[in-house]
Amino acid sequence: MTAIPLALDGYLDELPVADDGGLIARFRVVSSPTDDVTDETVWACRTTDPHLAHTLLTLMRPGDLLRVGGHLTLPGRGDEGGPRLDVDALELLAPAPAMDLAEMVLDRYGPYLVVLDPDTDSVPVFTETGAWVGAAQNADAITDLIHAHETGTPPSS
Repeated sequence: MTAIPLALDGYLDELPVADDGGLIARFRVVSSPTDDVTDETVWACRTTDPHLAHTLLTLMRPGDLLRVGGHLTLPGRGDEGGPRLDVDALELLAPAPAMDLAEMVLDRYGPYLVVLDPDTDSVPVFTETGAWVGAAQNADAITDLIHAHETGTPPSS
């Protein structure tokens, strides 16, 4: 495999996925040099740095503008999988904009579905198969609730 140093700015596409007990985080970053959807590239990323994995899994949310740095790994002949960016540097450039809702919206957080209602702060969270996860106190607590559900720990208050 060939590894090429690379840094790029892009938006976190969806909630990162934890592997190996949360020590590895896999995520996707959408980047566009022109801000035109036809020029967008989706980068498959992962980090094995436990501090970066923890930050991604607990503090980042879809839509956050990130700067990621690391090494682009290109598969060689006979290697499985496609190219991926092994991230060793992460910076939050801008948080995802707060949603200003006029009506109820169903949104996806990876394999989870949330119901955002402008009339209440509470956010019901379900798995995509319809299993109840819980109610987050507000939109900012959704990722904490999901993380607690995945790890079997109580959500932080």
